[in-house]
Amino acid sequence: PTNSYTKCCKLVGFFVSLGIPPKIRFDGQNRGNPPTKIWLRYKIFRIFTLPWVLQNLIFWKNIARVLMRVNWAGFIQCFLLKLWQKTWGCLKIVGRRNIFSPSAKIAIMVLKAYTGLSDRHLVEHLNGNLHYQMFCGIMIDPSSPITNYKIVSAIRNEIAARLDIESLQEVLATHWKPYLENLHVCMTDATCYESHMRFPTDMKLLWECLEWLYRHICRHCKKLDIRRPRNKYADVADTYLSYCKKRKRKASRTRMLKRRMIRLLEKLLMQMDEIHRDYGAVLQYTQDYQKRLSIIRKVLVQEKEMFEGRKVSDRIVSVDRHYVRPIVRGKETKSVEFGAKVNNIQINGISFIEHISFKAFNEGIRLKNCIRMQQKLMKVRVTCAAGDSIYANNANRKYCTKYGISTSFVRKGRAAKDEHMRKVLRGELSRERATRLEGSFGTQKQHYSLSRIKARNMKTEILWIFFGIHTANAVLMIDKIRTRTAKTA
Repeated sequence: PTNSYTKCCKLVGFFVSLGIPPKIRFDGQNRGNPPTKIWLRYKIFRIFTLPWVLQNLIFWKNIARVLMRVNWAGFIQCFLLKLWQKTWGCLKIVGRRNIFSPSAKIAIMVLKAYTGLSDRHLVEHLNGNLHYQMFCGIMIDPSSPITNYKIVSAIRNEIAARLDIESLQEVLATHWKPYLENLHVCMTDATCYESHMRFPTDMKLLWECLEWLYRHICRHCKKLDIRRPRNKYADVADTYLSYCKKRKRKASRTRMLKRRMIRLLEKLLMQMDEIHRDYGAVLQYTQDYQKRLSIIRKVLVQEKEMFEGRKVSDRIVSVDRHYVRPIVRGKETKSVEFGAKVNNIQINGISFIEHISFKAFNEGIRLKNCIRMQQKLMKVRVTCAAGDSIYANNANRKYCTKYGISTSFVRKGRAAKDEHMRKVLRGELSRERATRLEGSFGTQKQHYSLSRIKARNMKTEILWIFFGIHTANAVLMIDKIRTRTAKTA
């Protein structure tokens, strides 16, 4: 009995470390003998699942090995993350010990990008998956798992506030450089990583503003015990509901409803200002409240301008994500995108962020910056550059000719004596850029959580994109390091 009980305890700990749910570990349908059921499940696991577990463990060891080649001290110093310290003498630090060290916090962000799990599911997997805990360098007691699912969001906000893309990419490039080839070739292109938001229209935007204002007016009146001001919110709400149910909406009906919504928005803002003026000392305003109110005022000004037929610059398309701007891409399936536009450079398949902005910009004028950035990262002079037709302007052509840089641009003017060799080089550069560089965009969006960015503010969206791109790089570096190590051996 003692041996069977010891074996049972060992197997229970074994299944806990593998993340098997408690109902499967300790209980059965008829509540039979737990040691027997655990032993049977262990036999099934040993036959069918052990090869997969070993393969999974080897994979996570490889990723950890790639990331361990990065100087964690320099990486953590760039983020300005601090270690928890004990109380010594008169120095007193308030708060309990953090289970996540600075390197574990960065590893959590890598796991988030690689697995594509939500914050809640990531914490659940972290509690039960031994591989994830080994990767993060932590050990979680199965009897006291992490129950705060918001800890991933808190870590993301902490790191996002300290993100310095330029210095971090220099740390990565320094430690990945020995395993890269063709450091003299610079390939560049831009893409848009879309935010997770509904497709914006004027009617949706106006209705969001109306709903928020009316809700807070009712809340203020209830708190102050005063009469609610009169307005046409109920009538406009019924009209908007019937409008949304229409399959085909006439332009005249849309314009009429938009006029009513703009007028109601003006009236609600006036009523809100009266409440603030009369009862401002009693009410308490948060920073988010004041910020959203100022955004709604800007939306009203822009909608009135557009209703009168005038163009608006720096247009707001979402109240929640007020920093997002429409980016016209001119694609056949998606003419306008809403998210961060990123200009990337690629060195031997490894991507680096050259410029990121939520506003539209012309990537064609950034070729010089891309070349300078690659030369700064790799400490090697660039002799070949590849880009699509938007980069082939006269300023870039003159710059490349001046510094002897061969490009993938279509030739202008008379043919040179070695035109045949130049044509072959242009074809190779264009083919490499079109396959590897543009293919990496699809890989990042499909497999590294970059198809729709679900972060809730601008800083965390940029952090999400940063870790998505460089997690994809880390996976690629596994084969590169293995190949280089085999060659040297």
